[in-house]
Amino acid sequence: MVSALADAPVAPSPERRDLHDTPTVGDRVFRTVVTGAAWSVLVVLGLIGTFLSLQAWPALHDAGRHFFTVFEWDPDGTGRFGIAAVLAGTVTIALLALVLALPVSLGTALFINEYAPKRLYGALTMLIDLLAAIPSLIFGMWGLTYLQPHLEGTSRWLSDHVGFVPIFSTNRPVFGSSMFVCGLVVALMIVPIITSVTREVLSQAPRATCEAALALGGSRWGMIRRVLLPYGRSGIVGASMLGLGRALGETIAIALILSFNYRITAHVLEPGGGSIAGLIANSFPEAGDAGRHALVAAGLALFVLTLAVNTVARIVVRRSAPSRQVVL
Repeated sequence: MVSALADAPVAPSPERRDLHDTPTVGDRVFRTVVTGAAWSVLVVLGLIGTFLSLQAWPALHDAGRHFFTVFEWDPDGTGRFGIAAVLAGTVTIALLALVLALPVSLGTALFINEYAPKRLYGALTMLIDLLAAIPSLIFGMWGLTYLQPHLEGTSRWLSDHVGFVPIFSTNRPVFGSSMFVCGLVVALMIVPIITSVTREVLSQAPRATCEAALALGGSRWGMIRRVLLPYGRSGIVGASMLGLGRALGETIAIALILSFNYRITAHVLEPGGGSIAGLIANSFPEAGDAGRHALVAAGLALFVLTLAVNTVARIVVRRSAPSRQVVL
């Protein structure tokens, strides 16, 4: 039997095919399309920056360096204008929104990925994505008509019990139309974005390592702290900066809620404040030629600020990306 099998003819092996790295027509077309799409982003960004610079040049030439130090805004009257107050207000509202939104977003992402029942996973994920699509006008109207009156007691409690913190101290017993209310509304707007990106990043963590941490006797919180969070650190930073970018450019909600003035204040509970986006939305319809150039200059400053935030975020993500190491 063995000899018969040994004498049986052996089927010829299939011919060897050489692998060529020469791109096909489809490869060339695909590469051309994606390269053009990538370059188009840079072209559009450059065109926007060029347009803003050209339109803002007359205002910047007239104001000079005082554009960033003056607290007044009267380009069509006295000719004195600057964004010192609204720039500080923009940064204050955005940072306040990020501080309020980041813990909620991170906790929501962890709950969906690690604690929620499987039957709720899809529904919660879809709900978060739907919240990100709600127009900012809806958030602004809701914050103005419902949230602001209900936050008066909270603002008063913060002033009475946490007033030793400078940002919560106030000399006026009037609450509402404040940067605190705006920051909370903007925080609710950026929670879905940060949550969605963070959840997606944490879902890519190696499950074998997570299960190994649990198998070694670690608790679920220990696994999250030692495995998930170190793995998703760069993604969490990127999601936070993405939310901060939207908070910096938010317009309608702030324009509806905030009582505008042109002074820098560290008391976020007091009525009044300003932001660049809100200034543009409120002043553009009635502005003259000088006012329009000044508003475009303010938009250019916001454009540069947003680019700077995104650039810093990219640098932070790049530096922290190689540190995706898990220590059990």
